[in-house]
Amino acid sequence: MLLASAGEPNLMRIAVFHDLPSGGAKRTLHELVKRLRLRHAIELYALTTADESFCDLRPLVAAHRQIAYAPSRLFNAPFGRLNQIQRWRDLGRLSVLGRALATRIDAEGYDIVWAEPSRWTQAPPLLSYLATPSVYHFHEPPRVLYEPLLNERAARSRRRVLDYFDPLPRLFRARARRLDWLATRAARRVVVNSRFTGDELRRIYGVESDLAYRGVDVERFRPGAEARRREVLSVGAIQPSKGFDFLLHALAELPASVRPPLRIVGNSEVDDEAGFLAGLAARLGVELHIEVGLDDAELARRYAEAALLVYAPHREPLGLAPLEAMACATPVVAVAEGGVPETVVDGVTGRLVPRDARAFAAVVGELLADASARQRMGRAAREHVCRAFSWDVAVARVEREFLDLVRSPAR
Repeated sequence: MLLASAGEPNLMRIAVFHDLPSGGAKRTLHELVKRLRLRHAIELYALTTADESFCDLRPLVAAHRQIAYAPSRLFNAPFGRLNQIQRWRDLGRLSVLGRALATRIDAEGYDIVWAEPSRWTQAPPLLSYLATPSVYHFHEPPRVLYEPLLNERAARSRRRVLDYFDPLPRLFRARARRLDWLATRAARRVVVNSRFTGDELRRIYGVESDLAYRGVDVERFRPGAEARRREVLSVGAIQPSKGFDFLLHALAELPASVRPPLRIVGNSEVDDEAGFLAGLAARLGVELHIEVGLDDAELARRYAEAALLVYAPHREPLGLAPLEAMACATPVVAVAEGGVPETVVDGVTGRLVPRDARAFAAVVGELLADASARQRMGRAAREHVCRAFSWDVAVARVEREFLDLVRSPAR
């Protein structure tokens, strides 16, 4: 079904499936679709649980089809432990829904199906049933299934102890792992956002991948006319895995006379994490400002006003925040984990530091005291992102993957 004519660019019919919440993954999908639609016909399939209020895809595509799904109603106390049965049943419903959706998509004769993660199963079950060549954009494995609990407060809770003896959570996790594992391995091609993510994919699923770094809108995220504030910025969903508590402990290591305020900008919050962080900041003597739900213009302004971006998530697959900050000529001080060392050039566009509060604080203090170093790194950071991580570069990578899949025999 691949269409082409003499002198014309290749044209594909692409079905996109997603069930993404707000955040970096949805922003990435929006930017890719916005550019790929100029050369290819894109039709969207999304569960009704997808968040289309953030980076709305519907105005960008040739057709939009909503797939009705709602999770089962959960029980209140004292029957809350039975909710794992409800979630277990929901996984079965999603598998049946995925089979029906795959049949529907196959009947349309698309060139490829481009699948993004599902918030309920990670790898969408439809991948297990598709006959159409499929590309799965693998952002990361479902952390709740494959990584230790990062929130130590929850790990010590009574609920965590009960979960250890209760067979229902284990039953749910076993089914969730199996659905995710089978769907991931069923994709014709898996594309990852960093070498780190590719290593995780190989370790957990035994699957090889193709690397296609994502990009940044360097016109939207650019240096501003505003003067730099005497504060450091961090960006990400307000949840334990983003390491904001580490940043507070690190800043507390600096003398009060030079300690900068910390501003956190998040797209969402879980479990009153903002309240916990506010209390921790007060105990440590760190001035903290938290903002949730800023639009892109305000977010770009925060990047451009900050002295530094400080970044400490646990095993972040790639991290759009450092790229956006560097596009705004803001140097980055980051914990050297996950995919971040693939974007931040140590000593050139920022600094990479071990997860050690004192070492992190020392680097932040050093850069805050050296305006010329920050300016030099900021200029290099902007040049680095424009050269290697613009959306023009990123879209070209993704388009090559799609065309190669259409032209290649099944693997």
